[in-house]
Amino acid sequence: MHKIVSSLILSVLAGSLALAFPTHAQTRAKATVQEAPLRAHMAFLSSDVLEGRGTGQRGGELTVTYLETQAAAVGLKPGNGKSFRQPVKIAGVRSLPEKSNVGIVANGKAVPLQFGADWVWGPGDGKADHTLDAEMVFVGYGIVAPEEKWDDFKGMDVKGKVIVMMVNDPAPTAAEATRFNGAGLTYYGRWTYKLEEAARQGAAGVLLIHTDASASYGWSVVQNSWANAERFQLTEGKVGSGLQGWMTDDTARKVFAAAGQDLDKLRAAAEDKNFKPVALNARVKGEARAQVRSLEEFNVAGIVPGTDPKLKDEVVIYSAHWDHMGKQGTEGDTIFNGAVDNASGTGALLAMAAEAVKNPAKRSQMFLWVGAEEQGLLGSAAYVAAPLWPIAKTAANLNLDSLNWVGLVKDVSVPGSERTELGAMAASVAKSMGMVIAPSKPDLSGGYFRSDHFSFAKAGVPAFSVGYGSSWVKDADANNAKAKTYRAKYHQVGDEYDPSWDLSGMVQQAQFTLNLGRAVADAPKMPAWKAGDPFGKARETAK
Repeated sequence: MHKIVSSLILSVLAGSLALAFPTHAQTRAKATVQEAPLRAHMAFLSSDVLEGRGTGQRGGELTVTYLETQAAAVGLKPGNGKSFRQPVKIAGVRSLPEKSNVGIVANGKAVPLQFGADWVWGPGDGKADHTLDAEMVFVGYGIVAPEEKWDDFKGMDVKGKVIVMMVNDPAPTAAEATRFNGAGLTYYGRWTYKLEEAARQGAAGVLLIHTDASASYGWSVVQNSWANAERFQLTEGKVGSGLQGWMTDDTARKVFAAAGQDLDKLRAAAEDKNFKPVALNARVKGEARAQVRSLEEFNVAGIVPGTDPKLKDEVVIYSAHWDHMGKQGTEGDTIFNGAVDNASGTGALLAMAAEAVKNPAKRSQMFLWVGAEEQGLLGSAAYVAAPLWPIAKTAANLNLDSLNWVGLVKDVSVPGSERTELGAMAASVAKSMGMVIAPSKPDLSGGYFRSDHFSFAKAGVPAFSVGYGSSWVKDADANNAKAKTYRAKYHQVGDEYDPSWDLSGMVQQAQFTLNLGRAVADAPKMPAWKAGDPFGKARETAK
């Protein structure tokens, strides 16, 4: 593991400045992001001192303390009254299968199931114990999408039942090639949506059927997250069903067959909008127990007040998640440093804030560091549930997660910006910096729904995460090869800071984000969603 030299830490604390972003790649802005503080913040945040910035761990508390002191040092105003902190109430949950007897009974007979190998489950409401004797119902994809004229729950009240559903969303057909975004994934296909919808329907529990193709990852990913680790969930606001879980495809076939149903035929039927829920001759019965601990995490928010008498009541929010995977295990390297993910974005926001303070815009600007992103976007979800600034007066959210550590690029990635007027504004800002927007690609894995901006989008705020492209200014082959090496380090102990990194591309990405935010903050009106976008409806009712 790397160790951070004292001079580097001192450079952060002293707020030293060094190289500005190279002038050949952009038109210099008044607020010019500096490399030295960005590098120093990133290095310190990913050092062993902060122990991987884990949720509910000592390193997380140290990180919050560092962020609030640095926010004050650069001149940000507290975002929550007199405090930079916004509390986030969280439950840490571990399923206790050895102390539980919950199982599935089909056609009057118990179906042999092994926790971990066949299915996984746990509470979704932060409560330790649940007693179940609930009918099982297959609800297809479990989707309610009025704009698609789709309702998988029609004709049945599933309150108090355990619903079983498929992951992903209905496939396009020859007649409806663009339904549910065609080849791309919509939010309706994400397993997080499925759990949310189950709670809205009042279900006692929900079980998702896993396949490698529909989930885009193997069963081991589910197993590691649900059976082998503590999971975290919010305990305030909207909570989940009493029982949430997954079953393997083989397990689902076994259960459905025992209940007298053909899973393949039901799957085929569920591809049609006329599908109706099918009650199974099966029940979930028994005690499901879990170990639950309550903890308090924090978002950190600082404000640059706007200068326009009217527009200063509106805000542009820049966000990044400060948390990573923390310390895990007892042998060898136990610290998941999270240098790229997401000490890079966290440090970038501090460097951006230092410049924004010197050059305020017409609208106010908020720099928001959210917690518990790795646990399911919990910090950002908690923010939009109890916003520090009215959602109706929040012009946009620009999120930074895992920045460019390789080198300068000619293009910037803005997936999801095309859903709003931010897309045109992003193109204009990129052009002013001598860059272009990277070509859009079908969102096959639901990337737009997996980072903190999405919490804001669901609440009606135009939002996306600013990424970097792949058109390198120089050394294309070498940089492509270098970028690919991160795949093996993602969410591993190997995601560590390297002092030899060329951070010019990271500064470029931060500068683009700040420039775009400034364009939004100085615009005559707030950006709007494109007509018909489902998230635009939330904007209409935002308060």
